[in-house]
Amino acid sequence: MKLLRVGTAGAERPALLDTEGILRDLSGVVDDIDGTLLADGAALGRVRAAAESGALPALDAAGYRVGPPLARIGKIVCIGLNYHDHARETGAETPTEPVVFLKAPDTVVGPYDTVLVPRGSRKTDWEVELAVVIGRTARCLESAEAALAHVAGYTVAHDVSEREFQNERGGTWDKGKNCETFNPLGPWLVTADEVPEPQALPLRLWVNGELKQDGTTAEQIFPVGEVVRYVSRFMTLYPGDVINTGTPSGVALGRPDPKPYLRAGDVVELEVEGLGRQRQVFGQA
Repeated sequence: MKLLRVGTAGAERPALLDTEGILRDLSGVVDDIDGTLLADGAALGRVRAAAESGALPALDAAGYRVGPPLARIGKIVCIGLNYHDHARETGAETPTEPVVFLKAPDTVVGPYDTVLVPRGSRKTDWEVELAVVIGRTARCLESAEAALAHVAGYTVAHDVSEREFQNERGGTWDKGKNCETFNPLGPWLVTADEVPEPQALPLRLWVNGELKQDGTTAEQIFPVGEVVRYVSRFMTLYPGDVINTGTPSGVALGRPDPKPYLRAGDVVELEVEGLGRQRQVFGQA
């Protein structure tokens, strides 16, 4: 299923995109798309049955803003330097264990919302990523196979980063990762049954129409199942938590000087095959 949320910010309603590409209203079936729903097999079964019935009312897709596909996110765990080609382009050594950092849930905006270049920013950068949405409580998992059984679905994340704040201002990466609007998410949450092989997904990103990133999750150093297993050894993952699994090569940081960092007015488009496409116009904070 392709689940999404539509409406004004803070007042989105649950919906799904059916097999014919028609937007359907789910508000009569469930209250929202969140961790509570994802953990409730019976509720998900009702959603699936409603989708298959053909009785859900259609919505005018052109009349609705698309919000983040998941409400009340608990935490966003991010994996840095998780593609062989991205590690090479940044001059970093290939990690021997996943590099883990966090983004605050309030960085999340819809896939077509404006992204703000922070005040004083000189190095705002782009990163297309596959995001994993957790559907079952996961702690100290023993295997990658067990970890995949805890995944509810997948979506597209744009891990926007300010490289000066991240790398040149001391301390951890958090200052360059948690600026307002720095995690567009969506458009859909695609349930795991429709993504049987998460290690074979092409990812692409364009800036002002120019292709910048063109990679595949096959290049991940630590595959999805291993990432979920590893993270569960250090923190408990709950339904509705999100893991951004890293970005392929092609970011501004890896380009020759002068590096083409983002400015207000730039347009970024990105996609993960089968999971939908985002588009953001960058503005000034």
